[in-house]
Amino acid sequence: MRPFRSLFLLAALIGVGFDASAHNGSHASVHDTVATIMERLKREKTAGDLVELTVAQAEGFLTAEEREVLSTEHLRFRVNVPVIVTVVRDATLGKEPFWLPERGFNSTGSNVTLHGRQFDLWEKPFSAGSIGLGVTSLSGKGTHYLVLLKPQTPGTEVKVTSFYPAHLRTTQFVAGVEPFVGQSLQLKTVPPNLQNQLLIRVDPDRNDDARLVSIFSQTRFPAKDKPDQLTLTWSEDPRRTQTIQWRTSTNLQKTFVRYQPRDRTTTPHSERFVRKQARTEKLPTPNLVNDPLVLRHTAVLKGLKPGTTYLYSVGDGSPEGWTEPAEFTTAPGEAAPFSFVYMGDAQNGLDRWGTLLGNAHRARPDAAFYLMAGDLVNRGAERWDWDSFFEYSKGVFDRRPIVPVIGNHECQGGSPELYLTHFTLPRNGPRGVTPERAYAFEYSNAKFIILDSNVDPAQQTAWLEKQLANTKATWKFVSYHHPAYSSGGNRDNERVRNLWTPIFDRYHVDLALQGHDHAYLRTYPMRGQKRVATTKDGTVYLISVSGTKFYDQPPRDYIEVGFTKVATYQVLDIEILGNRLRYRAQDIEGNVRDEFVIEK
Repeated sequence: MRPFRSLFLLAALIGVGFDASAHNGSHASVHDTVATIMERLKREKTAGDLVELTVAQAEGFLTAEEREVLSTEHLRFRVNVPVIVTVVRDATLGKEPFWLPERGFNSTGSNVTLHGRQFDLWEKPFSAGSIGLGVTSLSGKGTHYLVLLKPQTPGTEVKVTSFYPAHLRTTQFVAGVEPFVGQSLQLKTVPPNLQNQLLIRVDPDRNDDARLVSIFSQTRFPAKDKPDQLTLTWSEDPRRTQTIQWRTSTNLQKTFVRYQPRDRTTTPHSERFVRKQARTEKLPTPNLVNDPLVLRHTAVLKGLKPGTTYLYSVGDGSPEGWTEPAEFTTAPGEAAPFSFVYMGDAQNGLDRWGTLLGNAHRARPDAAFYLMAGDLVNRGAERWDWDSFFEYSKGVFDRRPIVPVIGNHECQGGSPELYLTHFTLPRNGPRGVTPERAYAFEYSNAKFIILDSNVDPAQQTAWLEKQLANTKATWKFVSYHHPAYSSGGNRDNERVRNLWTPIFDRYHVDLALQGHDHAYLRTYPMRGQKRVATTKDGTVYLISVSGTKFYDQPPRDYIEVGFTKVATYQVLDIEILGNRLRYRAQDIEGNVRDEFVIEK
């Protein structure tokens, strides 16, 4: 199984992702070689040694054959004439990659700045024929190197063929060049002494193909036989269904949920409980050395009564194998007053975020659910981070559903696999977008539309408009991660703003609940990307942060309230009589930092 990857690419140059291009030809592949190395590491090293593995230790662990593959099989090509190959290497990598000096590449002593980053140059002459180059690093850090070619005989035309991977391309190294395939980044300038050399446009997503360091980890909260990580979500109608998810060790192959309406006569061991078997799936995370395989269990309870509180427990079905009773409440069957909590990025400092979450629940136990606007964790491809998230949310998300929004950190490594594994969500989103990344539901007299700003907003516009056009809800809320009106000084999500906000205007969305920028912001009511007089005329856009990572906030003409370095939770109370919404942002001590009222 391919391990989860964590791509640490320098964001000023490239994006994130992973391309598992198949190796073709008779040569051993880097992928298979790295898989063999990792299996041998796990057999021969202790868990502690794996977690603390250094680049020098990883290099020393390689066999001669493995060093050869990692030195020559990352990319290959053929040239028709003798050439000088220049590897333009990210200078922050220090002594990486190991193969440059080993294979006779010589440092020119020159450094160049490309798009604000420092690179150094390594050269070696090659004869006509096949040329193979090695991996970027064993640490997974830095930016993928560039490859330049010039003929050993000036004036000779260099032709390059037989690329591996096959999608690599060549171009002239001149101002405006795009150095990476699949990336729109352009270099505004190039050094005069390198200008017009032949550039091989490499694939930045293969930067950590040979990452061996910092890929092994341990979780502080390994699974046990007793169920934990109990989490409520909605995957179907909130009025008549409830979805419950939990985790166990692999020792429990079959688990159940038992439930019944709560009333004065109900006791935890009453025979009136209905029992339902859960769907169980294996979750392998082989690089989590102290807990590489757990079981995830999901049960969708159907046929429930609207507006009803139920007691439930999960377990193996034995008399002593049940968790302590918890409860959930279905959505009302008709318009009724309700409250919910909205939170921005938790991401960092999850223990501190857990305190904020617990305080919110104690202060407002009547809140029906918690909407989180993305970046729930920092390392979305690392299960240990999710284990911490669920540990510090105990006592809340097993009693009140979480309505999650997908953020960029959930997409770490290019795919939000663990996010989609941990949350069972509605599959009613737009075509062309992976199910559960965008979805919609109604609660009481409110419509909630969850969008995925990590993928092209244009893929969701038709679905978004249909959702808004076909609802009779009094209140309309949208939530997505990347703000239409940013708080950060160097951030602007123009496509989100240009494609989605006109639809918000057309159907008068009341609030846009956003994250990403790690500072609190409330805009004036906005319509047509301009300030308007009242909330009856436009949409209010909000950004909040609930974790411990904060950004500065420069002045913006659309900010009505803004502050930073304060984690908050937001309580939204919707009153039916008079169609009134009261909004309050509160800090960890419960102090109100912002509030306003909307009346229809």
